[in-house]
Amino acid sequence: MYISIAIPKLPERPGAYRAWALIAASWLLSGCETIGYYTQAAAGQWRILSARQSIEALLEEPGTDERLLEQLRLIQEIRAYAARELRLPVGEAYGSYVALDSDYPIWNVLAAPEFSLAPKRWCYPIAGCASYRGYFRKSAAVAKADQLRAQGYDVYLGAVPAYSTLGWFDDPALSSFVNWSPERLAGLLFHELAHRRVYIAGDTQFNESFATAVSEIAVPGWLKSQGLTSSAAELRTETMAVRELMVTARRQLESIYHTSEPVDFKRKQKAQVLKRLRRCYRTIAANWPNPERYRVYIEKTNNATLALAAEYESQVPAFRQLYLESGSWEAFYTAAQRLGALDAVERAQRLRQLGAMYRRSHSGEQAEAAYPVDACMAGKG
Repeated sequence: MYISIAIPKLPERPGAYRAWALIAASWLLSGCETIGYYTQAAAGQWRILSARQSIEALLEEPGTDERLLEQLRLIQEIRAYAARELRLPVGEAYGSYVALDSDYPIWNVLAAPEFSLAPKRWCYPIAGCASYRGYFRKSAAVAKADQLRAQGYDVYLGAVPAYSTLGWFDDPALSSFVNWSPERLAGLLFHELAHRRVYIAGDTQFNESFATAVSEIAVPGWLKSQGLTSSAAELRTETMAVRELMVTARRQLESIYHTSEPVDFKRKQKAQVLKRLRRCYRTIAANWPNPERYRVYIEKTNNATLALAAEYESQVPAFRQLYLESGSWEAFYTAAQRLGALDAVERAQRLRQLGAMYRRSHSGEQAEAAYPVDACMAGKG
């Protein structure tokens, strides 16, 4: 899962930074917390941009670590494939590298009410509203998460290895992900570059599901072009099982939240569903090659993480179906843009139709992954 956040455009000249930050704050915002948020966002983005080193230069520079050289060449190959085969607007994105002074560039905070799976939303200039709040300083993210918990929200606080500025800047490769495996690295870059091609302001589910679908569809072809062995089929079965587990848990929780039962009853029922979800994951994943792959995420599951999973994956089947109907990457992007241009109600209806079509045509594949999930979450496993 890859998080993307949009940052308002910064001036290209370093000396203009302080003035820009103050003007943007006074223009866009009211309230000390919001001013502080945008100031840290601008400062964090500027730190990363100002630390960029050209990959081409690093490849020619004596003394560059051999492992880093190997990974930077891999990034160049992925970028070339994305531009040539996937028709993504790569430009100079990921043509530079930044060695961060911390493990991650951003920490994201997501929140949902105690008895709701609808995530809290924050609105930003240009990018529209989104269901996350991204911080370049971990301490600020922790403080925000603590504040929301004190207000009664379920909260997810997660480190983000990569993000997209949606084409506003030439995003660099970062030390937080540069050493990933070829398959994982390609999946990440395809996801982030997809945001540069299609992005609908204010619709996180659409944007993230679209980018996830692009990544999942593209990775097997890229691996084949490189003569690399793919674990995509195996991973897809596991991913489908986890998705179905989340969907089933959400469905059970929604039925609890929509009742008029007392708060204490709802709280107890909610705890039972989440306990069952964790137990079922341990059961289902026991024979997987890497049963720990999703364990930490599942163990932390609450309304916020379930909302996050829905934002990033709920519409992936719909976009897979749209790709199958389109016949080419260009036609797919055009169809996605047309879909995004519909009003919210029409868009959601069309996505539901596409998702249902995909699930019907892949019912055997779905059943193979879903059967133990359904049985376990029903208390039969």
